[in-house]
Amino acid sequence: MKQKLEEILQNGLKEIDSANDLKVLDEIRVKYLGKTGQLTQILRGMKDVPAEDRREVGSLANSVRQKLEEKLSEKLAALENAQLELEMEKEKIDITEPSKGVKRGALHPLTRFNNKFIDLCVEMGFTVIQTPEIETDYHNFEALNVPKNHPARDMQDSFYITDNILMRTHTSPAQVRAMETMKPPFKIVCPGRVYRNDDDSSHSPIFNQFEALVIDENIGLQDFMIMVREMAVRLYGKNVKMRVRPAYFPFTEPSIEIDATCQMCQGKGCTLCKGTGYSEFFGGGIVNPAILEMSGIDSNKYSGFAFGPGIDRSVMVTNKIPNIKYLFRNDLRFLKQMR
Repeated sequence: MKQKLEEILQNGLKEIDSANDLKVLDEIRVKYLGKTGQLTQILRGMKDVPAEDRREVGSLANSVRQKLEEKLSEKLAALENAQLELEMEKEKIDITEPSKGVKRGALHPLTRFNNKFIDLCVEMGFTVIQTPEIETDYHNFEALNVPKNHPARDMQDSFYITDNILMRTHTSPAQVRAMETMKPPFKIVCPGRVYRNDDDSSHSPIFNQFEALVIDENIGLQDFMIMVREMAVRLYGKNVKMRVRPAYFPFTEPSIEIDATCQMCQGKGCTLCKGTGYSEFFGGGIVNPAILEMSGIDSNKYSGFAFGPGIDRSVMVTNKIPNIKYLFRNDLRFLKQMR
């Protein structure tokens, strides 16, 4: 029995020394110290050892186990350190290598243009306000001189939630809410989403507008045109050309549509501008005196102008985007081009 234990010790130590990976080392551990290992089998057979030799054999067996376990621990640590060094060697970073570059995100083109227009308006003295996207029929239509059954309502097919609640069809309710809560003189601008049942290459059921309103004494159409011209120059450059067309809006009188040089074709004519060389810029005019009176402002003392550009259309022509739906598809190929 003693000789067998000595053989197990010598063979075990030799095999542990020659182990070159963790898997082999674990197999050696199982071979000698596992449930059916050689040393375990000897310990289970201690009952067959003569009583006078049992103490000595037991002490020797425990000594063999201890030496094998110590050797296994040393070898395990050595192999783990070697493996770690190998992995670190493979994964080390060469700081002299040129950078692969960092993929940076960017603001959406709508957000960029929106921020640009807000900054422009703030520089010109406007106060930025926000009004609800879910509006009352009163603020969206009636207070803007569009009573029930008025034919102008046919111009805007609306998304109604109830008979008196709808998704706002324009940001013009901001005019009413401003005039109800603010005392003249004031200049406000309200950016936000609006909703209409409209869908083609240059229209979407959801789009973005700006609503600007100036109320003061002695405000006329000339003041309106000067401000719009200044905005067009700051947005599109000093060479931008403009043209004015008569229009109809229930809340302004007179009402006009203002077109600017098409940024898609630079005035040469394209499908977006329908060959005219101009694309829609602003719609607006002088605030209808009836609107002022409905909101509690003396129309004999005060006047003003209001206008509302479509942000999506401006982004399209500025960035030469052929279809408005590209702005909402979240296609990374498109967005990377817009960075």
